[in-house]
Amino acid sequence: MTTPVRISRVTIPEITARKGGTPLVCLTAYAAPMAALLDKHVDLLLVGDSLGMVLYGLDSTIGVTLEMMIAHGAAVVRGTQHACVIVDLPFGSYQESPEQAFRNAARVMIETGASGVKLEGGSAMAPTIRFLVERGIPVCGHVGLMPQSVHTAGGFRATGRSEEDAARVIADAQAVAEAGAFAVVIEGTVAKVAERATEAIAVPTIGIGASAACDGQILVTDDVLGLFGAFRPRFVRRYAELSTTIGEAVANYAADVQARRFPAPEHTFGMKSGARSQQ
Repeated sequence: MTTPVRISRVTIPEITARKGGTPLVCLTAYAAPMAALLDKHVDLLLVGDSLGMVLYGLDSTIGVTLEMMIAHGAAVVRGTQHACVIVDLPFGSYQESPEQAFRNAARVMIETGASGVKLEGGSAMAPTIRFLVERGIPVCGHVGLMPQSVHTAGGFRATGRSEEDAARVIADAQAVAEAGAFAVVIEGTVAKVAERATEAIAVPTIGIGASAACDGQILVTDDVLGLFGAFRPRFVRRYAELSTTIGEAVANYAADVQARRFPAPEHTFGMKSGARSQQ
């Protein structure tokens, strides 16, 4: 009797140890089938609150609930064996107090099996990050452009364009790292500023619309594959145009159904030899 080979999952210390080394490969995932396809190619899968826009058609991430994140997070964990899985804490689930953040982060960890959580915010959220880390919750920080603050910021705007703004992004990254975050996502930030922030902290930075000098990169998988066409951020490179392929496939299916070419005999069931129909 053979023993099945167990694939080890990338751990939080392994992610942190990649600082300054081979760049971390990260993508988003929201469901088990896609997560399974991505699993062997990536170091980290983020169950991002971007699912609100990508899957649910929301205008922003603000309407995403904790229950949504838990449901999708559990699905991604079930669909993977290798990647480190991190789940976003949605808007309103952690800003009130460190205690609120712990209750909800612990629930995410328990109910999904994920390796950690991600939350947005710089210096202001450093005490909350420290509170979580001291209680056994691994936290990935998120600075620069922060989608949950889109209304305060007046839209999705790149950060770090002025010296004052650049200094704030770097200070935020430092505060988050010093509070115990195992990695920091830097989003929508001027390349030189993201590079300076990467040099300023001892944990990996993961860029999205930032700099190639970051210690890793992340994109929304549906953007990479050409599945999400509502808008295309400047920082996205499409590696496929699957929306076109899907459209063509469905058009061919519709034509076959209407012409009665589908189902063909090989797609239907016949009676067993000698069987009689039931009267």
